[in-house]
Amino acid sequence: MQLYIGNKNYSSWSLRPWILLHHLGLRFTETIVPLDTTRFRNEIGKASPTGRVPALDHDGLKVWDSLAICEYACEIAGRGWPEDRALRAQARSAAAEMHSGFAAMRTQWPMNARATGRRTPPTPELERDVGRIDAIWNALRAAAPITAGPWLCGTYSVADAMFAPVVLRFATYGARPRLSVLSQSYLDSALADPHLVAWIDAARAETWTLEKSEVGR
Repeated sequence: MQLYIGNKNYSSWSLRPWILLHHLGLRFTETIVPLDTTRFRNEIGKASPTGRVPALDHDGLKVWDSLAICEYACEIAGRGWPEDRALRAQARSAAAEMHSGFAAMRTQWPMNARATGRRTPPTPELERDVGRIDAIWNALRAAAPITAGPWLCGTYSVADAMFAPVVLRFATYGARPRLSVLSQSYLDSALADPHLVAWIDAARAETWTLEKSEVGR
């Protein structure tokens, strides 16, 4: 499998399948195509019919869109969603909501994996997004088996992968005071994930800068 991704510092969509593939123990190679460059425009069309990252090539089979790649990876690994049907339905609902929603947070808090201490003016739309994510995290953690693990559904799932960029956004822009105790605990666990730490380290080593994503300085 070959996964095409954008800059690790900025590409939130790329992070999702990348971190899930690692958690599922699936072997793959990664190709970074820098965003907003001539190289990106020239190369990504060969990997993705949408001209966007992420894109997966598995022995000639092309899979695009972060959630579709995650679902495909789960089929290969035979895991990646909660075993319990009710919890699995909740996890899928949360992942889909993250996939399609939270426009204010995406706009006002662009992912910047290597940045900390950034501050932006609060808006009602942003506060609603943060509050809704806090509610999702609380609901999933409350429904998960207590002894299963620290992730949203106990064991790592697609839901965690879909919210991984949010974890980084919350760390970058200081969302912690807005979160409940249960969500703060989840945030701490996610930030300590060795795979996410490796992503952040790689982001810090990158030399590319996208000024449109450098907000709150």
